[in-house]
Amino acid sequence: MNKEDLKKRSFEFALRVIKLVQFLPANQISKILGGQILRSATSIGANIEEAYSGLTRKDFTHSMNISRKEANETKYWLRLIVDSGLIKLERCSELLRENEELIKILTSIVKTLQKGKNHSS
Repeated sequence: MNKEDLKKRSFEFALRVIKLVQFLPANQISKILGGQILRSATSIGANIEEAYSGLTRKDFTHSMNISRKEANETKYWLRLIVDSGLIKLERCSELLRENEELIKILTSIVKTLQKGKNHSS
């Protein structure tokens, strides 16, 4: 996957999470969980942007690894929102699938970078 596709995909994912949060019920639990998922989901793309503007391979690897961690955290919040009954699974099943795809892509990038690092040591 090229960098522009990954940037676009993570940006669109964040927009979809923003729209999902707007559908959460107006209560204290939703406010807290909504804030958490907004932070982690928007951080995925922000760190990808940062990675591609990094000056070194180490910077790139670090930012991509943070993106991967944020994607995993987003998965946690999505599951919690669904399993707590705040949103029906059908409403965010596509979002969960895309989240899983982003995790796989980012994990692959990080593993590839780490393998390259180990070979050059």
